[in-house]
Amino acid sequence: MTHTFDDLVALERAAEDARAAYAASPGDDTRAAWRTAADGFLTAVAEHAEAEDKSRIEVEMAAKKAVRHPEAEAA
Repeated sequence: MTHTFDDLVALERAAEDARAAYAASPGDDTRAAWRTAADGFLTAVAEHAEAEDKSRIEVEMAAKKAVRHPEAEAA
């Protein structure tokens, strides 16, 4: 399944939310949820990059920037 860039942003947002949950309440369950979300994001990035013939690193960084620095997208 090919993911859109918006899908990647949503997956990265979910991974960041899971990371924050782990930071707030460390434990095996929250760590596993974080890893699952992060792995899903990275898999989707690789699939998207291959389908779009783009660098995986560039796609990953663009999605992370959109999540972590949304003000840069609005400007």
